[in-house]
Amino acid sequence: METSVSEKLDEILKHYNDDKSNLIPILQEAQGAFGYLSEEVMGRIARFLRISESNVYGVGTFYSQFKFVPTGKNLIKVCKGTACHVRGGERILQEVQRHLGIKPGETTKDMKYSLESIACFGSCALAPVMVVNEEVYGRMTTARVAQILSD
Repeated sequence: METSVSEKLDEILKHYNDDKSNLIPILQEAQGAFGYLSEEVMGRIARFLRISESNVYGVGTFYSQFKFVPTGKNLIKVCKGTACHVRGGERILQEVQRHLGIKPGETTKDMKYSLESIACFGSCALAPVMVVNEEVYGRMTTARVAQILSD
């Protein structure tokens, strides 16, 4: 494990004891620090909590918030919920894919963009919805995709 990664993880772990109930908060904080959960980080967390690596991985894969590969600088999420689907969400997703050359779950080679499709954002009145990082874009059109991504 790289020194800087090890040092950052030490800093995170010093705020916790080895109680197994700390697993999710530790995973959340580690992902916040590193952008994803590497095998090395999960192994170290497992040793700290005195649980198996498979338990850590099992919890991590159960929750969709956890990522196991590096994500791009900008995370793009396109809603595929019912309201968004009915109002053209699939066309928005296809346009983002065409523009970036990646599919949901992938990251561009330059690590600038990652793409995810999400079941529902809960912003149905704004359907179809696309979120770039924390910025919500409602009533999306395919024409706006290129404009937003170029900004």
